[in-house]
Amino acid sequence: MLNRTAAHLLLVLGLLGHGPAVGHDFWLQPREYWLAPGVTTPITLQVGHGPYRQRSPIRSDRITRFAAVSPQGAVLDLRTRLHLGDPLDDGSVVFPERGTYVVVLETDNRAQSHLPTIRFNDYLHVEGLTPALEERERLHRMDRDGSEIYSRHAKTLIQVSAGEMDARSVTQPLGLPLEIVPEVNPYAEPKPNALPIRVFYEGRTLAGALVKLTELEHDDTPFETHRTDAAGCATFTLPREGAWLLNVIWTRALPKTSETDFETVFSSLSFGFPTRRP
Repeated sequence: MLNRTAAHLLLVLGLLGHGPAVGHDFWLQPREYWLAPGVTTPITLQVGHGPYRQRSPIRSDRITRFAAVSPQGAVLDLRTRLHLGDPLDDGSVVFPERGTYVVVLETDNRAQSHLPTIRFNDYLHVEGLTPALEERERLHRMDRDGSEIYSRHAKTLIQVSAGEMDARSVTQPLGLPLEIVPEVNPYAEPKPNALPIRVFYEGRTLAGALVKLTELEHDDTPFETHRTDAAGCATFTLPREGAWLLNVIWTRALPKTSETDFETVFSSLSFGFPTRRP
């Protein structure tokens, strides 16, 4: 018999092979998370995981926001730095001042996905989407195909020089529809032993959401998973090295007159540690 981890992996890999609804993980991947002032780093948009990981093929007309929030809270529009589909990267960033910057990319919700019954139900179970499961059970639709519209919202933390660790831009919500907000700056010195986070959905803390922490160099399965508590909080082990991804998904039922059953939001936060700090 397959053990629990192997069975979970096979299920997720099987889901990823069947349509856009289950290209779950989506994130901003800078070449370097730690920079010297004035140094440019390329960024790619990544989707999927394990053998199904790839550059995202998303069109530029679906990008609604590409910006950075400075350590002092200023918003910097980065749209002109996007060049989706280039051979090597999808954009770049450069910052002149020291501190921790939060780079944000958001898409519209015009994408749709439609899955047959078993695949859709499995997807809901794997991602912990209890609102959709409860709605389908309430309406006796667990034996029906499922559909959704979806949007994606990604943040990444970039540190410009060591020593300046203003956490205001890192530990405050930025108004995303679904958002992972660290309660400490993971780049702080001395480094915290744990990474407490809070999840917000439509401006309110979200209880019961399944949050996953994945090491991007070994991304077949999550390194650690937790559900948020009644206050929307969860606490993860804070890694000491490597590149990492936190991601969460949530959904809500749509009116019967809508083209799809649910509206789903994908959100991520990526961060990483250098082998040598600038």
